[in-house]
Amino acid sequence: MSALNPRIELREEEVEFIAIRAQGAGGQNVNKVSNAIHLRFAIGPSSLPDEIKERLLQLRDQRISADGVVVIKAQAHRSLERNRIDALTRLRELIARAAFTPTTRRPTRPTRGSQTRRVDGKVRRGAVKLLRGRVKAQFES
Repeated sequence: MSALNPRIELREEEVEFIAIRAQGAGGQNVNKVSNAIHLRFAIGPSSLPDEIKERLLQLRDQRISADGVVVIKAQAHRSLERNRIDALTRLRELIARAAFTPTTRRPTRPTRGSQTRRVDGKVRRGAVKLLRGRVKAQFES
């Protein structure tokens, strides 16, 4: 059992691990040893709070199947145990992402001082640009 944050717990018995053979280069070892991990986690019957389950199911993540099962394949490491830890870490990160609720933005108004500073700057800039005009001859005979 591992705590993600004080109110969320991920129980080890809810996570299913399946050892499979890894893909890619690796010589004879990759053909003989099952050192990759398929992690399966069913969202519906899990002990997660309901609002986190809903947010997990609404995530646009290719690792979540249509029937609400998270499938994570870990094969980055040579040992089965390190791949198992990697898969669990990625599952925890996915749940933590679903548990995070961004604070709602409260619209604010600019202060009067900031408005006057902005307008003064614009007026000053306009005066500089006005001086860039064509020079007129003052004395004509």
